[in-house]
Amino acid sequence: MARQYFGTDGIRGRVGVAPITPDFVLRLGYAAGKVLAGADRAQQKKGNRPTVLIGKDTRVSGYMLEAALESGFSAAGVDVMLAGPMPTPGVAYLTRALRLSAGVVISASHNPYNDNGIKFFSADGNKLPDEVELEIERQLEQPMECAPSERLGKARRLDDAGGRYVEFCKSTFPASFDLRGLKLVVDCAHGAGYDVAPHVFHELGAEVVSIGVSPNGFNINDGVGATAPDALVRAVLEHKADLGIALDGDADRLLIVDSSGRLYNGDELLYVLVKDRIMTDGQVPGAVGTLMTNMAVEVALKEAGVQFVRAAVGDRYVLEKLRENGWQLGAEGSGHILSLDRHSTGDGIVSALLVLAAIQRSGKTLAELLDGVSLFPQKLINVRMNAGADWKNSDAIRRAIEQAERSLQSHGRVLIRASGTEPVLRVMVEASAEQDAVRHAETIAQVVKEATS
Repeated sequence: MARQYFGTDGIRGRVGVAPITPDFVLRLGYAAGKVLAGADRAQQKKGNRPTVLIGKDTRVSGYMLEAALESGFSAAGVDVMLAGPMPTPGVAYLTRALRLSAGVVISASHNPYNDNGIKFFSADGNKLPDEVELEIERQLEQPMECAPSERLGKARRLDDAGGRYVEFCKSTFPASFDLRGLKLVVDCAHGAGYDVAPHVFHELGAEVVSIGVSPNGFNINDGVGATAPDALVRAVLEHKADLGIALDGDADRLLIVDSSGRLYNGDELLYVLVKDRIMTDGQVPGAVGTLMTNMAVEVALKEAGVQFVRAAVGDRYVLEKLRENGWQLGAEGSGHILSLDRHSTGDGIVSALLVLAAIQRSGKTLAELLDGVSLFPQKLINVRMNAGADWKNSDAIRRAIEQAERSLQSHGRVLIRASGTEPVLRVMVEASAEQDAVRHAETIAQVVKEATS
């Protein structure tokens, strides 16, 4: 059975357009509640109702969707704890720490405010397996029947959610280190990390300049955060800060800016963390990137004796490859960084602390840690396509790709993939020369546009 609603990162779309409507989300809460209630045998044996934690980012639609989810879970006989605005990795941590049946995040991550989405975490703080998502979709096809009054779920607010998560983040930083003497700009994208992220770095001793910490329901990711890092670059230079830290709307991505205004993406930060683990542990058997990971990082890791594997784009696929190989470190260039000995999911705040620890341990700057790793230029073009367009079987697209690959030979690569969250094809060309990357990407994008419109 193919998934109808769940994409690579939960269910996501434009608010008010199916499936991101209050009636659907009500049924989704009920369906998920029925599935989770059936799966949580341990709580049933104790005579307890299953309990889920709901967190959200700062979008105005979060109020509506939170209420709908809460009602659906209650109708299924599932208790609800409300965390309010909370980073996605915070919900994953609290779900595990509080021994709950599941966690739910209302967020569209890096998308604009008029999008939203629902994603789930299992009791162990991991994203739901595909088979559980399929079971929820099957339950959505069944009639919704409200539980008897005596079995309805209850709801309460988790008042100390933020403080618990702040302490968890701090615990991932070495006890022998602190951030005294560092001036950091922390950009929270007017998103879910606005109230917790600055506290983490301040309580570890840093002087913190906060930007993107005034959410109004409409300004999430708007000109700030990991998807718009120019604001952080300007702030770092203006405040003469040592480093800048950019999170996205749900705080699971990380980009870093140094004092010169140079921006470091997830590919580069993965290399820094792997080299730090080699320093502390003696060896790192392997690391996972994605199809989009820059070739320069792959080459540098292999030269360091580290096996490198590419996963499909999406942090859930990076996680799958890490588990498959028994490894700990993986990342996407967009800033999703996984360190499985620290957290079960990508966490922008924790990842920043790991990078800061690597800098302190080495006594080097980020630029020095990445000396010799020069990223290949990449050109990425998003091409909007009509629903149902059969781009995979297009002879024109295939010929355009083959022509570019012949021209690039071993000095670059071409990647075309469908987005898991938008109706677009992503055309990416990587080449040792920037003009080649741009030329081939634009040529292929035009062919894709004509073939899928």
